[in-house]
Amino acid sequence: MRYLKIAVLGLCAVIGMTSCKQKAQGQMEAVTYPLLKVFPEDRSLSVSYSAVIEGKQDVEVRPQVSGFVTDVLVKEGAKVKKGQTLFVIDTIPYAAAYRQAKAAVATAEAQLATAELSLEGSEDLYADKVISDFELQTARNSYNSAVAALRQAEAAEASAAQNLSYAIVKSPVNGSAGMTSVRVGALVSASMAEPLISVSDNSQMYVYFSLPEKEVLSMTRQYGSIDNTVDSFQPVSLTMADGSTYEHQGHIDVISRIVDKGTGAVSVRAVFDNPDGRLMSGGSGRVNVSYDRTDCIVIPQEATYEIQDKIFVYKVIDGKAVSSEIKVFRLNNGREYIVESGLSEGDVIVSEGAGLLREGTPITGTPVNSNEGE
Repeated sequence: MRYLKIAVLGLCAVIGMTSCKQKAQGQMEAVTYPLLKVFPEDRSLSVSYSAVIEGKQDVEVRPQVSGFVTDVLVKEGAKVKKGQTLFVIDTIPYAAAYRQAKAAVATAEAQLATAELSLEGSEDLYADKVISDFELQTARNSYNSAVAALRQAEAAEASAAQNLSYAIVKSPVNGSAGMTSVRVGALVSASMAEPLISVSDNSQMYVYFSLPEKEVLSMTRQYGSIDNTVDSFQPVSLTMADGSTYEHQGHIDVISRIVDKGTGAVSVRAVFDNPDGRLMSGGSGRVNVSYDRTDCIVIPQEATYEIQDKIFVYKVIDGKAVSSEIKVFRLNNGREYIVESGLSEGDVIVSEGAGLLREGTPITGTPVNSNEGE
């Protein structure tokens, strides 16, 4: 019986070792996955960015002199032209000041003429040695004082004329008048907090949005400069807040040369014509930008997985899956990424099912070139 127990235990041990060996061999079996060998390629991208809309000019019309409003000649919301009178501030005191200044100029001119005659007489007398150097210099000083007094009077006249013109408040630009609470009889001044009215030139609209710094750097590297990058952009479209597409296309005319320290983004401006006034200053929308990228690596989103907002792929190195973090530019087609960093030409990655893999898993398969069919 003792020998029978030993034999049974030995048999169990052999069976257990065989099972463990088979399990270990099973863990090392290679798994077949679709593989992709990445190569640079050219792509035309269409990307949408949040944007704010502003009028070409939004001007606050403010009084530059004080007084009571005697006339309101603008209709709220109406089209106005540059130089059109909007408000009239009581002109009587400013007209009186202007007339007084003109009279002072006339007086100063007369005094200058008298001083000039006196100087000429003094110079003749000095030549005849009738008067001294002191008397001649005194005449010259009187003449110079008269010249200075005339200039001062002329400056006062110009200031009075300007104040009188400021009492007639005119539109500085073509555009549309905003709302105003100013009525006839209101007392206004240059120090008041609110403007008399705002005038917006909405014939063209500026649409502002931001591009990531890396994207701008990539494009400037491709095209050689910021100016060349601006010229490279195709016409852009605008999706409005209600989801409709604005009927006129715009063009990008400015890329800022300053990176926002808070967001790491670069401001960009697009210009849209607004002949029907459909776009309103202060509105929002999305700018749809189409542009070309050359020599970029494009991979399917199915080839990636995310952990804590970081994106990874599995490279196949020496026949095994090796996790690698990548930086991507997200296309708006929901299917692909442009890889900004983390992959190089010729790398082989698992193109599907990356989320099911584990580090070090043996991988088999025939790589397909990423640019096949290009």
